[in-house]
Amino acid sequence: MTGAFAAAILSAICYGVGTALQAAGVRRRRRLPFLGGVGLDLLGFAAQLVALRGLPLFVVQAAQAGNLAVTALACVPLLGIRLGTRQWAAVLAVCAGLALLGASSGAEGTAGTGLTTRFVLLAAALVLGAGALLAARLRPPGGPIIQGVVAGLGFGLTALSVRAVPALEPAALVRDPAAYAVAVSGACAFLSFAAGLQRGAVTTVSALVILGETALPAVAGIVLWHDRTRAGWTAAAVLGFALAVAGSLVLARFAEPGRGDEPVTPTG
Repeated sequence: MTGAFAAAILSAICYGVGTALQAAGVRRRRRLPFLGGVGLDLLGFAAQLVALRGLPLFVVQAAQAGNLAVTALACVPLLGIRLGTRQWAAVLAVCAGLALLGASSGAEGTAGTGLTTRFVLLAAALVLGAGALLAARLRPPGGPIIQGVVAGLGFGLTALSVRAVPALEPAALVRDPAAYAVAVSGACAFLSFAAGLQRGAVTTVSALVILGETALPAVAGIVLWHDRTRAGWTAAAVLGFALAVAGSLVLARFAEPGRGDEPVTPTG
């Protein structure tokens, strides 16, 4: 479990630094930082897969939301941004929350998901795909808001589908509906998130994504896989989850730094 938690933190670091590098590359019109950010995103996804196979979902997804704290810190040297008191408090809240989750998390639940449940996940991914197409046709502000909801649920559904896959061998993946659910929900989430950020308010869209990618998997992990905390640590886990998500919501604008609407001031 220690290795899986390290993978979750590594994933958050890769995603967070990757976002900041991509923003720096776009702002300075340099390809190398942008490509470096994309590479870190790929490494972060691989680390997330490892974490999802060995930790309760509520821990992994809270860590993913917490990558915005890493982005905020990385933006200080990369983009010359000065964090305010509120942002520093949010970063500390995320760190404290993840520390509590790491200390309180038990092993992932051992309950498996049957074929019917995996087909349900695929059906849900297809419904999300239809929602993504509908949201893309709607004008702001309604369209971007729905895209934020679709993206959040999509990222959450991707995590659930990864967890539901019983075996990672290529021959098994080709026949598994949960593997196709990963592909469909992941694509819908990524495209809807990117479009929502461009068409709507960064803070609103990002907040909806954070809530969707944390709350849904946390509840489903407890119900479907019987994810649990260590004995006597339930209150600490709830507090840690709340701190990590609340801190991430405060830092929501860092989901796309560099648009010019961050609650921070550039250094001279």
